[in-house]
Amino acid sequence: MMKKVYICAPLGGNVHENLERVKRYAKYALLCGTAPVVPHFYALCLDDSKPKEREIGMAAGLSLLWFCDELWQFGDEVTEGMAAELQFCKNLNVKTRKIRKKEIVKLIGGNRL
Repeated sequence: MMKKVYICAPLGGNVHENLERVKRYAKYALLCGTAPVVPHFYALCLDDSKPKEREIGMAAGLSLLWFCDELWQFGDEVTEGMAAELQFCKNLNVKTRKIRKKEIVKLIGGNRL
């Protein structure tokens, strides 16, 4: 059974650009031998700029944390949504790990994140 890791990274702001980044983060997690849980992909069917739809996406993502072995945090910025995910992990005693850009570049190449 693969370890399930929750991908924690910025989404709001430039949603399109952040979705492209999270694809690389998911690939990194897959190549590390884990099964990534990527709530960012909800933004493909929900509008993150609409508060109600954002709330639905956040609630759905947080509900997935119950089943994850770890949370992997990507990027230097911690958004409000990420802070909520990190606090939820702390409350559940879910292990968190900060993934650095150099780790991603070393495994999958490129330098654009």
